[in-house]
Amino acid sequence: MAEIRLKRGRDRSLLRRHPWIFSGAVQSVSGDPDSGETVDVLSADGTFLARAAWSPGCGLCARVWTFCETESVDDAFFAGRFDRAALLRRRIFPGGLPDAYRLIHSEADGLPGFTCDIYGGFVVCQFTSAGAERYRAVLTREAGRFAPRGVYERSDCDARSREGLPFRTGLILGEEPPENLTFTENGIRYFCDVRRGHKTGFYLDQRENRLAVRNMAAGAEEVLNCFCYTGGFGLAVLAGGAKHVCNVDASAEVLALARKNAELNGFGPDRFECLEADVFSYLRQCRDCGKTFDLIVLDPPKFADSAAALPRAARGYKDINLLAMKLLKPGGILFTFSCSGAMNETLFSQVVDSAASDAKLDFRIVRTLSQGPDHPVSSAVPESRYLKGLGGIRF
Repeated sequence: MAEIRLKRGRDRSLLRRHPWIFSGAVQSVSGDPDSGETVDVLSADGTFLARAAWSPGCGLCARVWTFCETESVDDAFFAGRFDRAALLRRRIFPGGLPDAYRLIHSEADGLPGFTCDIYGGFVVCQFTSAGAERYRAVLTREAGRFAPRGVYERSDCDARSREGLPFRTGLILGEEPPENLTFTENGIRYFCDVRRGHKTGFYLDQRENRLAVRNMAAGAEEVLNCFCYTGGFGLAVLAGGAKHVCNVDASAEVLALARKNAELNGFGPDRFECLEADVFSYLRQCRDCGKTFDLIVLDPPKFADSAAALPRAARGYKDINLLAMKLLKPGGILFTFSCSGAMNETLFSQVVDSAASDAKLDFRIVRTLSQGPDHPVSSAVPESRYLKGLGGIRF
C-alpha cells in the first residue's frame, strides 16, 4: 500500500481523530498513489496513524477512512459503516424512521465525501471526494439496500471541483424518481425536486427547527419567511396557527414549487404569499415603508465557505439581522440561521448580539438551534456542526 509521511509535529489533529490531512502537513509520498486510492498515513517517525483516501493536487489532500491499523478498506468496511449509520438513525427515531432523512452524513458517519438522503423509496447520493468517487460502486450498492425503488446521484456541488472531479447527476440504480417526490414531515406534506433542487432536493437538516418555529407561531398575524426556498418554514408557521406568511426568495422556480406545497396542504394565496425579490432589498423596502411583522425567519444560503470569507460574511449576517429586528413588532419573534461551517456558534451569537445592540432594542434569546440529529456532529470534527440557529423575542 502507498504511504504518506507527515512532517514532524503535524500529526496532532490525527491523534485527536480529526480526519483531514492538508498538503502542507505532508513530508513525502511513496508508491505513486492514484486519485482516491487508499494510503497509509505515517507520522514523521514512521508510526501508523490512519488509513486515508488520497487526493493529489487538492489542498485537503487526504481524508481518513479509519484510524485502526487492522481495519481494511474493503466491501465489508463500507457495509459496516452503513449498518452503523442505520442503527444510529433507528435510535434517533425510535418511533419509526421518517419519510425523509439523512442516512449518511459524510465525515460524521465515517464516510468522508459521501452523503446519502432517503426520500421514501428513493436514495439520493452525493460523491464529493476522490475517495468516495473511487468507491462509488460499493457505496451505491450499499445505498441500494435502503432504496427499494432507486438510487439517484446529485454530485453537482462545488466540492467536486475542488477535488478535480466533474459534476455528475442521474439515475444509478432502479427507476427514475418522479419530477416531484412527496413526503410527510411533522404532518406537513411536501413536494421535493431531487433532480434539480438544492442539496439533494430539500433541507432535511432543518426538520426540528421547522417544528420549533411552528410551536411559536400561534397567534402571529403577519410572518415573513426570508430565503424561503420551497416554503418549509412558511408551511410550518401556518400549521402552527399563524394567519398569513409572506415567503421571499430570488428564484421564481423554487417559489413555484413553494406554491405547489401550499396547495398540497390546503393553503391558498390569501394565507401563503410568495414574492420574488432580493431579500436584502425587500427588508430595506419594508423598513422604509414602516411595515412590521410578528415573526420573521432568516434562513440564508452559505455566506462563507472559508475562514478568509468570514469578515465579509459576518457583515452580511449582521445586516440582515439588524434589518429584521427593526421590522419586529414589540413581542415579535426572530428565528435566524447560518449554515456557514466556517462561522462557529460564538461568532454567530456575537453577530446577532451586535445587531440587537445597533437596533437599540432588548432581544431575548429563547432557543439555541442546530442541525437535526440525523445530521450528527462528530466530536472530533467541529466543522460537522455547520448549522447554527437562534430564536429570540424583541421587547
